[in-house]
Amino acid sequence: RLRLHDGKLIKDRRFHLRTYPNCFVAKELTDWLIDRKEAPDRETGIRLMQKLMDHYIIHHVCDEHSDYKDAKLLYRFRKDDGTFPLSKDVKVFLRGQSLYEKLVSVEESILKVREENSVKYQRTFLGCEMIDWLIQEGEVENRQEAVELGRALLEHGIIQHVSNRHHFFDSDILYHFWINFRRRRRLTELLNENSSRALSESPDSPFCLRKLNPEPGNTSFLSVQTNKEIKIVSAVRRSSITSLSGNSNPYFSAAPTLVFPPVAECNPKSVLKRPVTNEELLSPGAPYVKKTLTIVGDAVGWGFVVRGGRPCHIQAVDPGGPAAAAGMKVCQFVFSVNGVYVLHLDYQTISSLIMTGPRTLVMEVMEAIE
Repeated sequence: RLRLHDGKLIKDRRFHLRTYPNCFVAKELTDWLIDRKEAPDRETGIRLMQKLMDHYIIHHVCDEHSDYKDAKLLYRFRKDDGTFPLSKDVKVFLRGQSLYEKLVSVEESILKVREENSVKYQRTFLGCEMIDWLIQEGEVENRQEAVELGRALLEHGIIQHVSNRHHFFDSDILYHFWINFRRRRRLTELLNENSSRALSESPDSPFCLRKLNPEPGNTSFLSVQTNKEIKIVSAVRRSSITSLSGNSNPYFSAAPTLVFPPVAECNPKSVLKRPVTNEELLSPGAPYVKKTLTIVGDAVGWGFVVRGGRPCHIQAVDPGGPAAAAGMKVCQFVFSVNGVYVLHLDYQTISSLIMTGPRTLVMEVMEAIE
């Protein structure tokens, strides 16, 4: 965005007797991406800009187009017209970036190369050391506020315990910045980004989309790894999360992943009677209705399976799980996940969005009118 401002590609433009401030022409931007080696060809440039639209970074100046068209249409960065959504996640990320820049730019920074268990880690600091610094710099008012900030940074993947075994504490535990904010990223990385949370390619199971706990008793979510365990966890599905875990600590001690029973195969074939396209779903007068579901994950997970792609559909629903209670049914098509439009995505990407999002899941689905 800043480079486009410097290059005068973003400027006030007049169209149909109206002036649109701080906008760019899509076709000109695609040319710019290729000239600056940000994209190898026009197709890739279009996909990159669509990625920015999907993440609410750019939009059509009149919001008449939900997709990015390589044409003489005007688009704008949401930061230039005040419509960029400053969600809690974004605010935490920007706060982490600000603290990182402040820490790396001062002499005698607390960020140092340190060693633990014969392994060297970059940009490390002690928990108590960070808290002292935050208070000293006026970033927080007291130690409790500093701990809360540290926990928010850790839960959003900005900092991390060096061996990923602890949450953030006011102690001499060693942490490091997980994100290097100064590394210049190329736009093409957006198309190749792989979530650090691995997605299993195992057969479907109505007990998918659950958090993994490699250290029993240190997380509020239980893992399910065998058929026997499925029966046990299913029997206590309605118990409180803290009583199931034996610990009120809400921190997930390792990256969430999908866990499936290793033997049983559930719903190996699509439940759809025939393929359905996005065009069919969205065409005027189509026999589909959109519904919004709010699903609060429990100790096992959310209790449903997503499969297919462009669009994805609900393959299976655990009848005793949160998804079923919220009104989810098989054969519904996934329209959005936590406000992100996903009709054009495959099931692996949508599963990743769900797994990396909050425990309370807001989904828009489309189902056939009976």
